[in-house]
Amino acid sequence: MSSAVHSPGALATLKARGFVQQTTDEAALAAALDAGPVTFYAGFDPTADSLHVGHLLPVMAMAWLQRFGHRPIVVLGGGTAMVGDPTGKDKTREILTPERIRHNLEGQRGQLARFLTLDRELGGANGFMVDNGDWLLALHYIDFLRDIGQHFSVNRMLTAEGTRQRLERNQGMSFIEFNYHLLQSYDFLVLHQRYGCTLQLGGDDQWFNILGGQDLIRRAEGGSAHAFTVPLLQTADGKKMGKTEGGAVFLAPQYVGDFDYYQFWINVADADVLRFLKLYTFLPTDEIEALCAQGGEALREAKARLAWEATALARGAAAADDAAFASGALFAKRGGLSEGDRARVLRSLSASQGFARHRLPLPISAAKALVDTQLCPSMSAARRLIQQGGARFWDEPITSPDTQITQDGLLWSGKKQVALILGEGS
Repeated sequence: MSSAVHSPGALATLKARGFVQQTTDEAALAAALDAGPVTFYAGFDPTADSLHVGHLLPVMAMAWLQRFGHRPIVVLGGGTAMVGDPTGKDKTREILTPERIRHNLEGQRGQLARFLTLDRELGGANGFMVDNGDWLLALHYIDFLRDIGQHFSVNRMLTAEGTRQRLERNQGMSFIEFNYHLLQSYDFLVLHQRYGCTLQLGGDDQWFNILGGQDLIRRAEGGSAHAFTVPLLQTADGKKMGKTEGGAVFLAPQYVGDFDYYQFWINVADADVLRFLKLYTFLPTDEIEALCAQGGEALREAKARLAWEATALARGAAAADDAAFASGALFAKRGGLSEGDRARVLRSLSASQGFARHRLPLPISAAKALVDTQLCPSMSAARRLIQQGGARFWDEPITSPDTQITQDGLLWSGKKQVALILGEGS
């Protein structure tokens, strides 16, 4: 985490980098951010034990605000997760058990701490995490309805886009889901009362809920608060950001290996590179503009920089270095790898969920290895490939079908097809 930026212009910076979709009174929000430290928050419901790339936009916005000297509160929704946010859902979310919620909370805590400087104690000067279960689960229901519910109009709640869509489709909404708007609004009030929080940010689909909290602070306390939303991003090809054919791109390495995470970023569409460098790295905008000023090889370098920066933020610089090195060994056809270099590539690829790995009994003949890894359909095809000089192990040509492969490594068929061989005991 770099030192705080003390010059004015936090909101202008966020807007210039593409973080701001909607905002309450923009002039008032800009003035508040420029006037001095503002305590702000964003919430994350622990529906899984890992965040994914789709969550990163509000996290990066929080990190930028912290760099301007403002204090973040991360609200982990141990209480609201027991209700389930109905926003954008066609049916009721699965109700998680308290044990599952606690497990998921711990998984998300460590990931968020990679992007934000957070103190362990509540109310810490740098920023801190809270669990809204600490106040929501202790509520006396009748008191809550009397003291908080009186400030909400059912007519207005029925106009919320998510509620309206569910009713129009005759899909219904449970009463507990209908309460979610009150609970998220109440979070903002509690944070305002306890910690002087005056700004909430979140995804654009949360605009209605965020405004509910701002309005509750005004009605219940006579106070003022601000809000803005970040866009709900799609990639250039129309996919929801952070989604691939294989599912969500999770921040946790047990679900998406470092190499796979790096590959997600380096393989983004050309049309997304400039935008993603502004949103998902801390590089200065003038450096980003220079990186993306030209196409061809220069743009490939910009993608590599995006991949390294994004991976280093989520996984650390060492993981990013290894993933970049393995990528270069595979796709840049980097030859002359030393034993140490090979070990480095194996370390990165063997943890990959997306790269083909094959457990084979070693030693094994090159021809049989080509068949067992499905690089060749038959032994005769494997022999022809070897005779034509199209097979190699690492960067060493295979000259005989009987050549023995005795260690873990990369087996190539031609210039593009490759498989990772791992001994059964590895």
